[in-house]
Amino acid sequence: MRDVRLELIEAVGRRPVPIDKDVFTIGRRAENDLTLQKPDVSRDHAKIVREGDRWVLHDIQSRYGTFVNGTRVELHDLRHGDTIRLGQSGGAEMVFLCEEEPVSHDRTATTAVADLHQVTLLLEGLRALGAGGVLDEVLALVLDSAIEMSQAARGFIMLADPKGGLEFKLARARGRVTLPGRTFETSRKIPEEVFASGETRVVTDLLDGDLPSAHLGTVAIGIRHVFCVPLRLVRYVDADVAPEEQRRIGVLYLDSRERGALLSSAARSALEMLAAEAAVAIENARLYRETIEKARLEQEMKIAAKIQQALLPPGNWTGAYFEAMGTTLPCRAIGGDFFEYMSLPSGEAGFAVADVAGKGAPAALLTAVIQGILAAQTSVPGGPAEVIDRTNRVLVRRAIDSRFATLLYAVLAPDGRLTYSNAGHNPPFVLGRSGMRRLETGGTILGLFEKASFDEETVQLQPGDLLVVFSDGLSEAMSATGEEFGDARILECLRANSTAPPTVVMECLLTKVREFSQGAVQSDDITVLAVRYAG
Repeated sequence: MRDVRLELIEAVGRRPVPIDKDVFTIGRRAENDLTLQKPDVSRDHAKIVREGDRWVLHDIQSRYGTFVNGTRVELHDLRHGDTIRLGQSGGAEMVFLCEEEPVSHDRTATTAVADLHQVTLLLEGLRALGAGGVLDEVLALVLDSAIEMSQAARGFIMLADPKGGLEFKLARARGRVTLPGRTFETSRKIPEEVFASGETRVVTDLLDGDLPSAHLGTVAIGIRHVFCVPLRLVRYVDADVAPEEQRRIGVLYLDSRERGALLSSAARSALEMLAAEAAVAIENARLYRETIEKARLEQEMKIAAKIQQALLPPGNWTGAYFEAMGTTLPCRAIGGDFFEYMSLPSGEAGFAVADVAGKGAPAALLTAVIQGILAAQTSVPGGPAEVIDRTNRVLVRRAIDSRFATLLYAVLAPDGRLTYSNAGHNPPFVLGRSGMRRLETGGTILGLFEKASFDEETVQLQPGDLLVVFSDGLSEAMSATGEEFGDARILECLRANSTAPPTVVMECLLTKVREFSQGAVQSDDITVLAVRYAG
């Protein structure tokens, strides 16, 4: 039998692979006679079978195809010197040899293959950058190396945006020169076609056929030759039914006035290999940047949460004639609820609970604004209705993006007189010797209507009476089945602890709502304020 072999073209050069059996299998699976861990190579990709004096190449229903001398084949009688390529890009290339004399190649192709050693060093750099590099640095490295390898005049990379289109990222020219994006405004047609189809596009001459009319701007500056390859991210999966997952993340585009090595088959193989590795490096760099940004935002949110907690008063406040306990549990790092205590110039005690529409950072910022306004308004004489009216007018004048808030503000006197105004807030409970009542007198929400009017009411508390103010995050907390916690459960907990200290009342409410909501995500901020009048 003649000395039959494959000459495998690799990044570091060429190596011979003897075909020493009648059925020689090739693929990514380790059990094959030739195992190739390449993105476009299927688990069982192809086989070479001896049939008498003939050697026949069989494609084994591979995903990305088997090519001989650039033509896709299912069966092919191999001849000495045939070039076999597995896959369209990121695959493997080899030469079938069955005679002793060497196979001649054009000088350009030979030079490109020899330069693949440089590609090896490049890919090692890409892997290192992909682990922790900045995305722009990875893109520049890919473009500079692709331009140097292919002798192209210029190139650019476009990446997929969240809507599935292509977004221009970086353009470079020979000499590591960054180009403005508008340079390539007329070159979008080919990249978009390549991204949509997933197929490498090689244009040997833009002056051929009807191409000039479709690329007038590119032709006008002397560009004749174009090479564009998709950046495809391939992830391997062990399941036999889905051996790999693939998605396109962008395109690498190169063009030139001179043909150079840009259009040689060897340069094409090298560039496709580069594109496959570059896709991984670019994705890793993008994920790294997102991770860093996420970590930065998380740190900022932690700082914001600490600042917001610092703006709140201590949970427990004990006066000469009352005991109070308040808390706020944001559903995110920061929230839009707050409670407040005020020692008023009159010697009375002020209590407030507010709930700003929305969640997260916008609500937290408005919460801080309202806290400041309320502190300013309570420092001058005026009853609860007047304080709320002045607070509302300030908010309306600021016109903060149609945002609004609810607010309950109450003043407790040493003799038990509780004067309050409720601006659209959940009516608080008052429980005591005379039973239970809700505090509903007041007006509409704050921040929307400048001419809104607010009323106030005074109720007489008896020693031992309990006032409980809460935000709708408590009453509207959801169970795993979608049921609301509701006012009835709040009242049940309060009646069971009608003589207990405010701290115990608070613990009961929070424990009950936590047990009720087990298995569901907290969807709103929860704030509770309990005040026991001692007399």
